[in-house]
Amino acid sequence: MLAPDGNDIRATLGILESTLALLREPGVTHLAASFDTVIESFRNDMFDGYKSSAGMDEELLRQFPFAEDALEAIGVVVWRNIEFEADDALAAAAVKWVEDVDQVVIASPDKDMTQVVVSDRIVTYNRREQKIVDEDGVVEKFGVHPESIPDYLALVGDTADGVPGLPGWGAKSSSTVLAKFPRLELIPFDPSDWGVKVRGAEKLAATFAENQEAVYLYRELTTLRLDVPFEESLDDLEWKGVPEPAFRQFCNRMGFDADAINVHRWAS
Repeated sequence: MLAPDGNDIRATLGILESTLALLREPGVTHLAASFDTVIESFRNDMFDGYKSSAGMDEELLRQFPFAEDALEAIGVVVWRNIEFEADDALAAAAVKWVEDVDQVVIASPDKDMTQVVVSDRIVTYNRREQKIVDEDGVVEKFGVHPESIPDYLALVGDTADGVPGLPGWGAKSSSTVLAKFPRLELIPFDPSDWGVKVRGAEKLAATFAENQEAVYLYRELTTLRLDVPFEESLDDLEWKGVPEPAFRQFCNRMGFDADAINVHRWAS
C-alpha cells in the first residue's frame, strides 16, 4: 500500500486501525502513545552496543513520522521522544498518574516495562495475546518482583535493547539468586553464601565478580527513567473522539479511504 508520494504506508494504517480498536475496548478513557522519534537516546552515549536505527527496515523507519501523525489525527496524545526513550515516557506517566485513575495499563509486552508494575494498579498488556500481567504475573513469569527487573535484565541481558548481560547467567540462575538477594549489591561474591542451589554457581560467581563495572552499567541501561517531563495534564489524555476535519485531512494526505476506517466516535 503506497501513499500518493510513493511511500509504503501499510504499518501506518495498521497502527491507526489497531489503536481505534483499542479505544473501543471497555474502560479505556485516557490514552497517550509514546514513540522513539529518534531511535538513539542518552543510553547510546553510555554504551556503544545499545540499540540504534542501524539495520532497521528503511520502509518501516520512514513510517515513524506518519504513524505519529496518524494517532494525532484520531485525537490521541503523542509523545515524540528524542533524548529519552518511548519506554521512559510510558513508565514516568504510569507512575505520575497511577493515584488518579482506577488502573494504568501499559499496552506493551516489553520485559523492561514490568519494572513499574504495581499490584493490579499498574499492569502491562500484551494485546496480541490478550494477556494482562500484574505484579503476581511478573513474579510468575520472571521469578522476581518488579523492583528487581532491572537487576534481572542486567544479568540475563535484553537483546531487544542491545544489552548483552553476563556470560552464563540465564533466566533460571538469575531469578533464583535475585529471589534471595533482590539487588545486585546484595549478591555475595562467595557462592557458598548464596543459600540457594544454582547450577555452575562457582563459575557464575566468578563472572559476576569479574564484571562488576559492566553489570552495574547494564542495570543503569535497563532502568527506566521516571523524570520525563510532560506538558500535558491527565485531563489532556482523556480521549474525546476522532476530530473529523483533521482525520479526513490526514487520510487524504495518505491516500486512505476515510469512510472505510471504522471510527466509532467522533469528537463533538
